[in-house]
Amino acid sequence: MGSFSIWHWLIVLAVVVLLFGGGGKIPRLMKDLGSGIKQFKSGLKEDDKKADGEDDGDAKALGRDSAAASSTVSASENKKAANG
Repeated sequence: MGSFSIWHWLIVLAVVVLLFGGGGKIPRLMKDLGSGIKQFKSGLKEDDKKADGEDDGDAKALGRDSAAASSTVSASENKKAANG
């Protein structure tokens, strides 16, 4: 009951090192964590924008292809009507 185990001493040592190892360690760690989260969120937003842009680009390309196909059909129908 009077002695501590090795885990108790390791935890106490870790707390002492964090508190007295330098004044700016904990705030610096929290700042790094916050900036990492911000970068992660901005990366997700950029991926969403890229995905939305690719989908719109595909739809526009399909629209152009279908418009070109319909104009080709119209031209061939006009030739058929003129010939006969």
